[in-house]
Amino acid sequence: MTKKALITGITGQDGSYLAELLLSKGYEVIGLHRRSSTVTFDRISHLTDRLTLIAADLLDEASMIRVLRDHRPDEVYNLAAQSFVQTSFAQPTLTGEVTALGVTRLLDAILLVDPSIRFYQASSSEMFGKVLEVPQSEQTPFYPRSPYGVAKVYGHWITVNYRESYGMHASSGILFNHESPRRGLEFVTRKVSFSAAAIKLGLQDKVSLGNLDAQRDWGYAGDYVQAMWLMLQQDEPGDYVVATGETHPVRELCQIAFERVGLNWEDHVVIDQQFFRPAEVDLLIGDATKARQKLGWKPEVGFEELIRMMVDADLAALQKG
Repeated sequence: MTKKALITGITGQDGSYLAELLLSKGYEVIGLHRRSSTVTFDRISHLTDRLTLIAADLLDEASMIRVLRDHRPDEVYNLAAQSFVQTSFAQPTLTGEVTALGVTRLLDAILLVDPSIRFYQASSSEMFGKVLEVPQSEQTPFYPRSPYGVAKVYGHWITVNYRESYGMHASSGILFNHESPRRGLEFVTRKVSFSAAAIKLGLQDKVSLGNLDAQRDWGYAGDYVQAMWLMLQQDEPGDYVVATGETHPVRELCQIAFERVGLNWEDHVVIDQQFFRPAEVDLLIGDATKARQKLGWKPEVGFEELIRMMVDADLAALQKG
């Protein structure tokens, strides 16, 4: 029998890669997207004829219940969120409504319609924030440093609560930073890869960045969605850190990206105070031992390969016009 999966946030980076993965495994895929005046299906345009797309919203529990009743999925992957940390400082209440309470609405809808549905929650390394140990594992205490991080902690713990209270197969992936050519332009990796390509082509001269010393554990989104799927195939639900176990500063990201197009990053990067966070997260590095041992998961694409892939994709897109 064909398995059915529901993906919230299907129009985002992770949603598009997960949809590709599930379709390749023979799933029927239903994607939720928010109704808006401008249609943003760019990341899934090559898949739309193979997907069922439905307008619904994590702010509206009735719409969640209706979709679950109509389509009866076997698995639900909750990837929808207000997912940009900088925006969460400007819009903390909206971030809480979507990224925190949205998880509760969806879990509650599953409980009402069919508690046997397997649920995946997209947790985040931003929950660790001001890290209390290095590297961070599933046992590391949370200390979020942004409204986004705080909202993700709520989403994480409400998933644990529904699992333990109602016996639901509800798992969380604590994913560290994961990037790709489909990453939004507001995120630093894509901002740098796009700017390197644009500067190379003479379309701009400088790029403004914040803290070059901030270090992140950066992996490839295409690898990370494999871990999401593997979590829902386990007999028992659980929480898993998904990370490369390597850390790189923003400075190194700039160096690799600009070297790819034969330029010196120091000639083009400008430090701008507006891109510094009110509360910075300095060192995130994940310990994915549990995911390796229980899921058999490991990252395939390395950091340098990832950044070059992103620069090449931006260069190709800009040249095509």
